[in-house]
Amino acid sequence: MKIRKAVIPAAGFGTRFLPATKAQPKEMLTVIDKPLIQYSVEEAVKSGIENICVIISRGKSPIEDHFDKSPELESFLEKKGKTDFLKEVQRISNLAEFCYIRQKQALGLGHAILMAEKFIGKEPFAVLLPDDIFDCRVPAIQQLMNVYRDYSSSVIILKRISREETKKYGVIKHEKVKPRLFKLKDMIEKPGPEKAFSDLGIIGRYVFNPDIFDAIKKTKPDHRGEIQITDAIKLLLDKEPVYGYLFEGTRYDAGDKAGFLEASIELALKRPAFKRVIQKYREK
Repeated sequence: MKIRKAVIPAAGFGTRFLPATKAQPKEMLTVIDKPLIQYSVEEAVKSGIENICVIISRGKSPIEDHFDKSPELESFLEKKGKTDFLKEVQRISNLAEFCYIRQKQALGLGHAILMAEKFIGKEPFAVLLPDDIFDCRVPAIQQLMNVYRDYSSSVIILKRISREETKKYGVIKHEKVKPRLFKLKDMIEKPGPEKAFSDLGIIGRYVFNPDIFDAIKKTKPDHRGEIQITDAIKLLLDKEPVYGYLFEGTRYDAGDKAGFLEASIELALKRPAFKRVIQKYREK
């Protein structure tokens, strides 16, 4: 079955970016010249996804405004003859069909995904976390969709991590299927090097069968009262195979200040005008 829908969880407070996020959504922080969330939206659209549900919370209306039409701005740009800007503004508002669901309490990623159940229905779907920016020849979520096409099972994206990074990521226990593809046997959230199953960490892209919703409903909240998607995936393993794919490309953790800065610099270096500016600065 073709994957037509995606969920983008964007309800968090963005505390790691305070005070910048006190009065604006973290997802609207600008990486070069477009907001963080737009990178995920464009990745989904390039992969053939047509409908996107964004899970938001109070204070996130700028996300809705960004992907909506802006008649006043469009009229202003047209009158001023700023055709390039006009085309870009119109392109953004026509990227996909959007819906927005408010998560009234911060109850974890699993809970955020569950809120999209009615929107998804009985279809397979993608989940993209906007904290992660991927720079890949084949879009990262498309790489997972290709695996789903062949196996018709839920699949998550993986990266190689260091021993120290096992404190930051969910880590999988696996059985190798073929190069880059692994069948999950177990998983553990942020175990640290002593308890880590492997050097394969879970990052922010997923393709799920709708069975994940039942697994989330059966998942008990953690010590913080949050429903973790890794715990739900562990329950899903009892019902169906779940795969992990070691993606091809580069990923930036833009949910962290250092990663955000790295993404801004590295992506700017891929654009000639900005590359010249950076090189000139380095020569000083």
